Amino acid sequence: MTTMATMAALEGGPDDLPERLVPAPAPGEDVKVAHRGGYEHFKATSRFQDVGQGRVPVYEWWERTEIAE
Repeated sequence: MTTMATMAALEGGPDDLPERLVPAPAPGEDVKVAHRGGYEHFKATSRFQDVGQGRVPVYEWWERTEIAE
């Protein structure tokens, strides 16, 4: 199976995230998803997940930050 470096799988965090397969960030960067007035942050792991189009890197939730109003 091929690896899809352009996408990333998100693991953990809020159950109601609208997407679990998102565009992959630049190498060395975290994924940051705007959600319910804040941001959910995901860090890269050494794992991969098989999806219909190939294998994607797995990013794991590690914190939430609020958006200042």
